[in-house]
Amino acid sequence: MVDTPADLGPEAVLVDVRWSAEGRPARDAYLAGHLPGAVLCDVETDLLGTVGGRRAGLPSPEALASVLGRLGIAAGTAVVAYDDLGGVAAAWLVWMLRALGQPAAVLDGGLARYAGDLQTGDVAPAPVVVEARPWPADRVADLAAVVSPDVRIVDARPLDRYHGLDQPADARSGHIPGAVSLFWRDTVDADGRLLPPDRLRAVVEGAGGPEPVVCYCGTGAGAAHVLLALEHAGLGAGRLYAGSWAEYGATDLPVAR
Repeated sequence: MVDTPADLGPEAVLVDVRWSAEGRPARDAYLAGHLPGAVLCDVETDLLGTVGGRRAGLPSPEALASVLGRLGIAAGTAVVAYDDLGGVAAAWLVWMLRALGQPAAVLDGGLARYAGDLQTGDVAPAPVVVEARPWPADRVADLAAVVSPDVRIVDARPLDRYHGLDQPADARSGHIPGAVSLFWRDTVDADGRLLPPDRLRAVVEGAGGPEPVVCYCGTGAGAAHVLLALEHAGLGAGRLYAGSWAEYGATDLPVAR
């Protein structure tokens, strides 16, 4: 987390990470007002792969490299990302970059914290060539890992989805057996700012303990937010179950409620 876009240096690329919601395309929201100099990254079209026929999970290394190149983000370039959703969209991009060894941080508090005038219209970055890098095995877990008894599974979805009370996008509802619930929004305050490390540790301990952790949600973004929060609290990097419930819920493996 950083407090200002300049905290990662003057050459850092500022990225406005939007997620289309309630019928308003991400690009329309961005054009209406964004932090000065920020380039647009649309979660729906830029940062999701395909799992079980729906947009979810990590993009392929080649797809991410293409997006980064279009945004002018060369290998090694620092990135500060923000959103207007409490950090979950920005965290998705930041987690990916950090998993690949690239300096990146979420702007704490996001768009709402900025007190200056917003810029309207588009920002056109100079494109660069980015080489595809594979997702590292020590940061990404597969289906076999989440059914292992040797890891602690953390479910970052809302509690009603954890208990199978509300699951509109999936064929099955509930959670992975043995998973503990830690909704990503419980790691931020009412202003969308990440809780201090001591409070984060208390939240994690209340959810059942921190290690070793594999985290999942519906699409991956909420899980990435929790993993960044764990790291911020000094509890290790953990691993992302990239397929998340989009993949697990489509199997015939056991489900708990």
